[in-house]
Amino acid sequence: MNKDSKIFVAGHEGLAGSALCRELAAQGYTNIVTASRKEVDLTVPQEVRWFFSVHRPEYVFLVAAKVGGINANDKFPAEFIGQNLRIEDNTLRYAHSYRVKKLIFLGSACIYPRVAPNPLKPEYLFTGPLEPTNSAYAVAKLAGIEMCKAYRKQYGDDFISCLPTNLYGPHDHYSLENSHVIPGMVRRFHEAKERGDSSVTLWGDGSPVREFLYSEDLARALIILMRGYSNPEPVNIGNPANVFELRHVANHIAQTLGFHGEIRWDTTMPNGTPARYLDCTEIFELGWKPEMGFQVGLAYAYADFLMRGL
Repeated sequence: MNKDSKIFVAGHEGLAGSALCRELAAQGYTNIVTASRKEVDLTVPQEVRWFFSVHRPEYVFLVAAKVGGINANDKFPAEFIGQNLRIEDNTLRYAHSYRVKKLIFLGSACIYPRVAPNPLKPEYLFTGPLEPTNSAYAVAKLAGIEMCKAYRKQYGDDFISCLPTNLYGPHDHYSLENSHVIPGMVRRFHEAKERGDSSVTLWGDGSPVREFLYSEDLARALIILMRGYSNPEPVNIGNPANVFELRHVANHIAQTLGFHGEIRWDTTMPNGTPARYLDCTEIFELGWKPEMGFQVGLAYAYADFLMRGL
C-alpha cells in the first residue's frame, strides 16, 4: 500500500472508521475515498457495484457495520444479522469483481464462544455456544470472516480479517438504548451529573470482565495489518493493560466526569459474557502496541462528547 494508493474506508463516519481516516492522513496517505450511507448504502448491491465501478479502490478497510450494545443486540436481532450480512456480502463480492488488491474486514471480539478460556485465541472460534444476547450479530461477523477465507481459497483474493476488542474514543455513538459499554456509561453519568442525581443505575452486577482499546490505537493496528499481514486466520487486537471488571470501569468514568453519587447495579438485567479479553501475541509480533492509557483516553472521549454537544 503506497502513499498514493486509492484506499476506500467503508464506514468512515463511525468510531473506528473516523479514527482510521485520521491516522491514514497523519501517515501521509493522500488518496482516501469515503462515502456516507446517503451516498452509498452498502446493503444495496446495485449501489455498491456502482461505487466500485466508478472509484476502483485498490485497498478496502471494511469497517462499516450495524453495531450496538447488549440492549440493541437483544432487541433487534433480525436487523443486526440481516444488515451486516448484506454489507459483508456486497462489499466482498464487488471488491473481488473489481480486483481490489487487498481488503481487511473488522470482526469483533464478541463473536467468541460465551464460555472459552481467556485470553481468547482465534482457534477458539466455533468451539462453543455464543452469548445469547448478541448471537445474531456474532453469526453475521463470523460469516464475514468465513467469506474472507472463501474468497481467498477459491479466487486467491488477499482478504484478511481481525477481531478488535471493545472500542472507545472520539466520535463514538452515545445513545442510552443502543450504545456500547463506555459511551452508554458516559451518557448516563453525564446526564445524572447535570441533573444533580444522587445515583446512577447500570445493568447487571458489575462483575463481567472486559478489555478496552482506544480507537486510534486500533487505527494504527489496521494499517500495520494491511501492509504486513496476509493469512486466512483473523488477528486479535486488544490492550492487555485495559482489562477491568465493569464496576471498575464505571468508577473510572464517574471519576473522569466528576460524578460523586452512588452507582447502583440492576441485577435483574443481563450481564452478558462473564469475561472476554484477547491474546494479542500475533499483532504484537508485527510491531504494534497500544499507546493510549485508559484514564487519558476516557478524558479525550469525554471532551469529544462535550464538544459535540451530545
